[in-house]
Amino acid sequence: MTVLSELDILIEEGLYKDKEALLQDAMRSLLRSKPELRSRLAVGLYKREKVSLARGAEIAGVDTESFKELLREAGIERGLASVGDNIESQVEKLIRIRCSIPENPWE
Repeated sequence: MTVLSELDILIEEGLYKDKEALLQDAMRSLLRSKPELRSRLAVGLYKREKVSLARGAEIAGVDTESFKELLREAGIERGLASVGDNIESQVEKLIRIRCSIPENPWE
């Protein structure tokens, strides 16, 4: 019998609604008990552009400046250039859309 198969017992006993709820609780407990994992998770999420700098710091449980230091230690550069590129790309799309619409489409 493995730990994963034993999780079903907790669900069957009504302690959790489903496996997802159980795993979310287990993950929260794990991250609470091992702060270094919270930091690694936050850095990984930031690296994959899943969270902002502020949200990464919140997940890591540190202030923004400390999170910037964690990013430097991990060799991750902050993505200001990619943000600028993304904004430029969005503006170009809006211009193309605007140019494809006639001045007065109801004429």
